[in-house]
Amino acid sequence: MDLTLADFRAAHDVVGRHLPPTPLWNYPLLDRATGANVLVKHENTQPVGAFKVRGGLTLLDAMPPADRARGTVTWSTGNHAQSIAYASRLYGAPCTVVMPSTASPSKAAAVEAWGGRAVLTGDSLEDAQRHAEKLAADSGARLVSPGDTPELLAGVGTLYLEILERAPKLDAIVVPVGSGTGAASAALVAAALAPGCAVIGVQSSASPAAHDSWRSGELLARPNRTAVAGLATGRGFALPQRVMRARLADFLLVTDEEIGAARRLLATAAHTLAEGAGAAAVAAVSSRPDLFAGRSVAVVCTGGNADAAELSTLIDR
Repeated sequence: MDLTLADFRAAHDVVGRHLPPTPLWNYPLLDRATGANVLVKHENTQPVGAFKVRGGLTLLDAMPPADRARGTVTWSTGNHAQSIAYASRLYGAPCTVVMPSTASPSKAAAVEAWGGRAVLTGDSLEDAQRHAEKLAADSGARLVSPGDTPELLAGVGTLYLEILERAPKLDAIVVPVGSGTGAASAALVAAALAPGCAVIGVQSSASPAAHDSWRSGELLARPNRTAVAGLATGRGFALPQRVMRARLADFLLVTDEEIGAARRLLATAAHTLAEGAGAAAVAAVSSRPDLFAGRSVAVVCTGGNADAAELSTLIDR
C-alpha cells in the first residue's frame, strides 16, 4: 500500500521533535538566470547537511527497543550513511554503514563522528550492499535498504509537506533522484495536497538507472559513471519506482557539466553551497526553459556535503 498523508504527518511530528523546518527562499538573481520563479528548499542546512536525516529519524523512532538494541546495517556513499548514523546516535542504537572503498574519506569520517561504524569495502555500491547483507545476517541487526524502506520515504516526505504548506499553488517541484525516495514521497504528498503541482525527477545522464527504469516500467541496471555521489545509483529500487511510475509527471536527465554549472549558479545567485545532487534540480530548470520559463517552481537543494574535489570546481575556469 502507498503511504498516506497521515503517514507523512506522523513522520513530520517525529522530525519536528528534533529539527526545525528548513528555509524556503526565493532569489531574484536565480529567477533571472532561469527565467522561472524559483523557491529553493534548503535541506543543505540540516545537521548532517542533507535531507536524508528526516528518513533516519523516522526509521529509528519506529523501531521497537529490542530492534534498536541490535542496531542497523546499511550501505551508502554518504548522505544516507550520515542520516542513519545521526539518528542512531539520538536513539542510542548501534549503526554500521558499508561504503565503497572509493567513498569520500570525509564522508566516512562524518559517519564515525556521529557514532556509527564505517566499513569501506569493494569498488561499487553493489559490492557494499552485498557486504552489508552479510554483516546483517551474521549480527541480527536490521538491514536498511536506502531505497526500499517505507519509513525512509515517510521521513523524507516531510520536506514536501513543508514546501506545500508554505507555497500551495506551485506549478512544479523538481527533485533530484538517486534511489528515488525523495521523488516518490514528493509525488505522494503533492497528490494529496496539491494535485495540480507536477512533480518532476532529475538524474545525471551518466547514471540513468532510475530514469531508465521509470521510462521502461521495469527495474533496470545501468552503468554508474556520474561524479555526483548523491545520484550515483546503478539500479532502480522497487518501492520508489512503483510510486514514481504511477505519479511522477516527468523525469529529466542532465549532464554532470550542467550540474556543475548549477552549483556555481547557486553559489553566486543564492549564497548556497550545494553538492552535486543538491544542484541537480536547478540544472534541470536552467536547461529546460520550454518546461519551466515563467512558472512557479520549487527546487530541493538536497544536500551541501561537497567534498574537496567538488569544492575545487566552484570556480569556472
